[in-house]
Amino acid sequence: MSAISIGQAAVLGVVEGVTEFLPISSTGHLKITEGLMGIPVDDKAVVAFSAVIQSGAIAAVLVYFFKDIVRICKAWFTGIVNREERYHHDYKFGWWVIFATIPIVIVGLAAKPLIEGPLASLWVVAGSLIVGSGVMWAADQMGRHKRGEDDTTFKDAMLVGSSQILALLFPGFSRSGATMSTALILDLDRVAATRLSFFLGIPALTGAGLYELKDALGAGVDTAPLVVGTVVSFVVAYASIAWLLKFVAKHSFNAFIVYRIVIGVLLFGLLGTDVITA
Repeated sequence: MSAISIGQAAVLGVVEGVTEFLPISSTGHLKITEGLMGIPVDDKAVVAFSAVIQSGAIAAVLVYFFKDIVRICKAWFTGIVNREERYHHDYKFGWWVIFATIPIVIVGLAAKPLIEGPLASLWVVAGSLIVGSGVMWAADQMGRHKRGEDDTTFKDAMLVGSSQILALLFPGFSRSGATMSTALILDLDRVAATRLSFFLGIPALTGAGLYELKDALGAGVDTAPLVVGTVVSFVVAYASIAWLLKFVAKHSFNAFIVYRIVIGVLLFGLLGTDVITA
C-alpha cells in the first residue's frame, strides 16, 4: 500500500507549488503539512516523494523561463565550438550554473543519512524558519540593490549556489530564502536575486528529483500519487513564479519574514503541546 494517498499527494502538490520559490521554505511547509496529516516526516518514502514532486515546480520554471533558458543554452553550446563567442555573458552564465551546482551535489550525497534522518525533524524546521528570517531581514537591510542580472559574476553564482546547502541541511531555512539573501548581500537588486535563485535551482532540484525517484517508487509510494503531486505542483508553481516576480519588483521581503516567524513560533507550539510529532 502506498505511504501517501492520491488526496494527500494533491494537497502536498499544492503546498509544494505555492512554497517552492517563495522564500518561506517548501520543505518546511511540506513537513508541517505531512505532520498535520499524520504522515511520518522522516519516512524514506515520504522524503523521496517530497523530492520527486519538486520536479513539477522545476518544470514550471523551465516553461516560464523557456526563452531565457534556450538563449543561455544556445550561447553555451555555441561558445563550446566557437572561441569568439565565449566572451558573451550568457555563455559564461551557463558555465557558472554548472559550477555553482557542484557544492550542493557533493554535500547532498555526503550528508544524505543526516538529511533523511535527524535533520528531517520538525524541531529543526521550526528553528530554521525563525533563524532564516533573521538572515533574510539582515540581507534586505544590508543590500544596496544596485546591480542587475547582467552585472552578475562567477563569484556571485558560486556564493549564491553554495548557499543552497543551508536549506539542504536545515529544512525550513528555505533554498529561495538562502539564495535570495546571499544575492542581496552581494548588492543585486531583488528581481535579479530572484531570477538568479530560479536559474541556480533548476539543476539542483531536478537532479534531486531524479535521484530520489527510484527510492520513492521502491519505498512504498505508488506511481499515481507521484504523478498527481507532480502535476499539481507544476500548475500551482507556474502561477507562484509569475506572482513572485511582480511582487519583488515593488516590495521588500518583510511580509515573508513576518510570515516565517509566525509559522516557526506556531510550529514550536504545536510540537511542544504534542499536537503533531517531530
